[in-house]
Amino acid sequence: MKTLIHSTAVIHPQAELHPTVKVGAYAVIGEGVKIGAQTEIGPHVVIEGNTEIGSRNRIFAGAAIGLEPQDLKYNGASTGVKIGDDNTIREYVTVNRATGAGEITKIGNGNLLMAYCHVAHNCTIEDNVVIANTVALAGHVYIESRATIGGVLGVHQFVRIGRLAMVGGMSRISRDVPPYMLIEGTPARVYSLNLLGLKRAKLTAGDVSLLKKGFRTIYRSGLTVSQALEAVSLLPENEHLQHLSRFLQMSQTPGRRGLTPGKKSKSHTQETHPDED
Repeated sequence: MKTLIHSTAVIHPQAELHPTVKVGAYAVIGEGVKIGAQTEIGPHVVIEGNTEIGSRNRIFAGAAIGLEPQDLKYNGASTGVKIGDDNTIREYVTVNRATGAGEITKIGNGNLLMAYCHVAHNCTIEDNVVIANTVALAGHVYIESRATIGGVLGVHQFVRIGRLAMVGGMSRISRDVPPYMLIEGTPARVYSLNLLGLKRAKLTAGDVSLLKKGFRTIYRSGLTVSQALEAVSLLPENEHLQHLSRFLQMSQTPGRRGLTPGKKSKSHTQETHPDED
């Protein structure tokens, strides 16, 4: 029977690999690592620390997962990385473990992380997220499901990126990105709803219509965030609109980064800044 582990791979005896795991040449898998069924580990991949990887993942050449966080506060505490199922992690992606004792960096299911992405300590990526090449996520970034992040950009620590948001490449993301929106630029601005993403996600015409009303209320009415949230609450009840409202409320809580402003409206002489009351 042909072995699934290359003869040059170095695997610690205390690592736990399902018998169907494939491991490429010169890969290094450390003590305590757990890898689920049918996951493929490419050549020269390094996986260390308290790292748990689920089933049917594909991890390409040179990726480094579970190494110490690049955080001066890290004192050697037991922290980890947890990765779900059906993810594709391309060449030279780095995923650092968390900083504080018992904490984890978490990646869900069905995500695509393209080459040279960096996922820093304590980040969370939900499900079906696409992150293009050379994106750097600073510590504690949270990305909700089905967001798409364009290439060659940085995301400031503690920023939250909402569900089904689309972030244009080469943007500078220093504030929270609301769900369902299209944003880009340096500094970043919200331009419109992510209509193509909403269509692909099969949102109904009614959902999209209500989100359009929510967008205009938040970004085109000149209202403060508090006023806009009150106005949005008067619209017909809708799960996506409610999610948008909850996200905006969270962005205004003390310690948060605040909300990405809107693009200058043609009907206003000044930009509306929904993070300023």
